[in-house]
Formats: sequence, C-alpha cells, structure tokens
Amino acid sequence: MPDNVRTPEGVEFRPHLFGATSFDGSLATTFKRAVTNVVCDNTMSAGLAETGQQIKIRHSRYSKLRLSEAREALNIVYEIADDFAAEVKRLCEQTVTDRQWRSFLDAHVPLPEEPGRSRTHAEHKRDALDRLWRHDDRVAPWQNTAYGVVQAVNTFTHHEQTVRGAVRAERNMLRAVTGGVDDLDTGTLHTLDAVMAGVAAA
Repeated sequence: MPDNVRTPEGVEFRPHLFGATSFDGSLATTFKRAVTNVVCDNTMSAGLAETGQQIKIRHSRYSKLRLSEAREALNIVYEIADDFAAEVKRLCEQTVTDRQWRSFLDAHVPLPEEPGRSRTHAEHKRDALDRLWRHDDRVAPWQNTAYGVVQAVNTFTHHEQTVRGAVRAERNMLRAVTGGVDDLDTGTLHTLDAVMAGVAAA
C-alpha cells in the first residue's frame, strides 16, 4: 500500500482500497477506493467530484468466481494518490469568500422561519460548521477555499454530528462502505457550485 502523501497545499492523506462483506448476505461484498485525511482521520471520496470507484459482488453460490475482478481492482490503489492530489489542488485554488461561505451555510443548513427545536438544531449545526471553518486545525488551514468547505462538512459529520443507535466509529465505517462518504462529499460540492453560481450572478 502506498505511504502517506502530502500535497503542496499541505493536505496529508493516505490512499487505500478497503473491502467489506457480511455474514448474512445483507451487504454485498464491496471493494472500494478511498482516502483517509491524516490530520483528522476522515474517510473521504477518492474522486471528491465523482463517486469513488468500487466493485460490488452480490452474495451467491457463484460469487467466488468474480473475486478475480477484485484482485484486478487492487491495482487502482496506486492511481488514487494522483487523482486525489489533483482534486485537492483544484479545490484549494477555488476561492470561497466569507459571503459565499455564509450563502453555503444558508443552502446546506437552512434556518426554519419559525422558532422551535428544528431552528435551534440548525443554528447549532451552523455554529459548529462556522467554528470549524474559522478556528479548527482540521479545517481552518484551508479556510476560504472549496477544499475547506468540503473539509468542514466532512469533519463535522465524522466527529461532531449526533450519533444514535451506533458507535461513532462503526457509523463512519458503514457510511464509507455503503457510499455515504461519496454522497456527502459530492453533495457538498454540488451545493457549493450552485451557491457560487448564484452569488456570481447576483
């Protein structure tokens, strides 16, 4: 497996390919490429802007015959570092102003008009994201960049979002296996793209 990689933008990450399965057949055998952000131990999508490459093998009496495909997939782990580093560079070069950050928060965590539990929850989440953005060592070094936005949302979800019915580490690993990490990162970028287009047009 490749060693940790550090980009010129100061992002240190560890590329890997992980596999997961289940004894009861409820989860297809999955081989998936991803990266771990060393500074915060977040699992992130290897492609960020695209769904991470993966292979899924449904449980059946013939499934063993397809394991050769997974062996071939092991070769892609050496391509992950270049792909992710290129995405990090692109996102770090994309400036996000304070005004655009506030607009992103409005889109990502809308505030209900009526006071109550939902509004309080949204306010707390927005406050947490803004604190990470401005003051947390896992995010603040990339403040005012698109990468910083992705890192803020990813770090909040992995480490601060309320977890119910599971241990946080297990929840994070399940999200990585089932595609939740891909959905989180790509969803963050799609929201940011829409916000920045809207701010530019305003």
